[in-house]
Amino acid sequence: MLITLLAVLSLYNNSFAQSEFKKLVWSDEFNYNGLPDSVRWSYDKGNGCPDVCGWGNNELQYYTSNRMENARVENGKLVIEARKESHAGFNYTSARLVSKNKGDWKYGRFEVRAKLPAGKGMWPAIWMLPTKWEYGGWPKSGEIDIMENVGYMPDSLFGTIHTGAYNGTKGTQRTKGVSISDLATAFHTYAMEWTPKAISFFIDGKSYHVFPNEGSGSDAWPYDKEFHLLLNVAVGGNWGGKFGVAENIFPQKMEIDYVRVYQ
Repeated sequence: MLITLLAVLSLYNNSFAQSEFKKLVWSDEFNYNGLPDSVRWSYDKGNGCPDVCGWGNNELQYYTSNRMENARVENGKLVIEARKESHAGFNYTSARLVSKNKGDWKYGRFEVRAKLPAGKGMWPAIWMLPTKWEYGGWPKSGEIDIMENVGYMPDSLFGTIHTGAYNGTKGTQRTKGVSISDLATAFHTYAMEWTPKAISFFIDGKSYHVFPNEGSGSDAWPYDKEFHLLLNVAVGGNWGGKFGVAENIFPQKMEIDYVRVYQ
């Protein structure tokens, strides 16, 4: 066990040593208790209705704000909890934290150490969206999915890029998955490095997916504008709920040890 841990740490340290981004410019270490720090985080609230109900993905949860049952910091961790309960006309609650206008960046290394929820119907994500949508609505201004997992594939980890040219509505999104057997029982470090030349995805210091800048314009590469972070646990949806939702698994939590941004 010690040898394995040392090997993982060595791999991570080598990856970080090779990164051009080494100055810590923003972080939350969650070394406090209570609601998430309002200086760093805001909330997306509701279900997206009436504009795009289910947040455009037919998700089943209602995202709450400033509600300890769904988002809290305790024991040095941020906990985002999905619950089966009636709330505001919906049968599930959860939280979606955003750093918009409190943490917005162009280029950098983004790291989140987290342990994921488990069970059919869970859809946790660590991702980024454009702050100003200067190239137009989704997907023209881009989306960077640092980590997505769907509960019916419990060992699944995906890093994905959506742009005008490459996106899920066309089936052309640039994505790659890896298999990790203990996503729901152990903490892993999910990272992404973004330069003018490429966006690279890492798990525990190991690169597994690279999306290069083709130099063909904003339709393929809208990534020269500021983006912000999002942390959430969705219930159901087009992808997460493809095979339904297990009703006996709740509550489910994503626990986050830290969020760090380097430039």
